[in-house]
Amino acid sequence: MTRPLRLAAIAATVLLSVTAAEAQQQQPQFPDMTFFVTSTGLPAGANYGGLEGADQHCQTLAEKAGAGAKTWRAYLSTQAINGATAVNARDRIGNGPWVNAKGAQIAASVADLHSANNKIGAETMVAENGRLVPSRLNTVNQHDILTGSKPDGTAFGPEQDMTCGNWTKAGDGHAMLGHADRMGLRDDDASKSWNSSHPSRACDAPSLVATGGAGCSTASPPTDLSSTP
Repeated sequence: MTRPLRLAAIAATVLLSVTAAEAQQQQPQFPDMTFFVTSTGLPAGANYGGLEGADQHCQTLAEKAGAGAKTWRAYLSTQAINGATAVNARDRIGNGPWVNAKGAQIAASVADLHSANNKIGAETMVAENGRLVPSRLNTVNQHDILTGSKPDGTAFGPEQDMTCGNWTKAGDGHAMLGHADRMGLRDDDASKSWNSSHPSRACDAPSLVATGGAGCSTASPPTDLSSTP
């Protein structure tokens, strides 16, 4: 978002007083991005305190990256368990299009995002800080992302926990994970799915890291807050 010219001079004056060391520590700003993979998870693993806590985590990271003017939502589904209402991840994120911190378009629409035509992959899955998410091509692989979703972005039924208790568990349990780089050990599509590849070992942070990730999730801002769960 372009700042008014009358504020530009004030900002420039302030920036001139920042030391070189402080400037190096400042995180790059990406105000135009509309899609990112969280660079960090939480110490409590998959326990975000529900969708609200997950959204807040995404919002906090986006603010640090200069994109806090948007209202961010985590790409996470919840299940109809323990009296809760199922929520589909695909219904939380608006209509698109979505671009990453580098300006590359990820998908043009919800249908595009959940099709084989989306541009999700090792070179486009970028965190809010502008860094690529480590893929299977790296020594340390962190391509697993929390989604709790089926390939079409909808929630699982209540038969089996696929959301770590709707994002409230940090111990036993499971959450469906996607592969941000769309790479897998097998040749089948399920192994390479960006949003529905395999369940986690458990819900605690060490288990999520050991599975192949850092407890991260995808996030994007909805375009119509009035109809977004």
